[in-house]
Amino acid sequence: MRVVILTNYGLDEYVFEALRAGASGFLLKDTEPADLLQAVEVVARGEALLSPAVTRTLIGEFVARPPDRATPVGLECLTRREREVTALAARGLTNKEITGHMVISPFTAKTHISRAMTKLGARDRAQLVVFAYESGLVTARGQ
Repeated sequence: MRVVILTNYGLDEYVFEALRAGASGFLLKDTEPADLLQAVEVVARGEALLSPAVTRTLIGEFVARPPDRATPVGLECLTRREREVTALAARGLTNKEITGHMVISPFTAKTHISRAMTKLGARDRAQLVVFAYESGLVTARGQ
């Protein structure tokens, strides 16, 4: 069975979740009826189809990744300390707060964060935090 998602929301997280769940198409509700029919035919043939706006978003995400990282790497590439620092950063702790929590120097905390970012292909701390949540290293409070 093939699935085409038709929605008002073209948000990145909805697109990524739908594709991860196995959807073959993702269209926005402003799609013209003729284009919707064509999309169903394309997906029925076993191909994939995304609305132009969604395609632009995915291309933007792909281009924004560092050139040497096409696919995400799992936590296995991080040392125990790097995982611990990443989890603390994902919880919102600053480097200074991490040093107090782990009883390490500020330089060591910064080094662990930097190495984790490099290994995971994160271009900034925000991407490191996203990876921590997406990988299951940390979960939202209350879950």
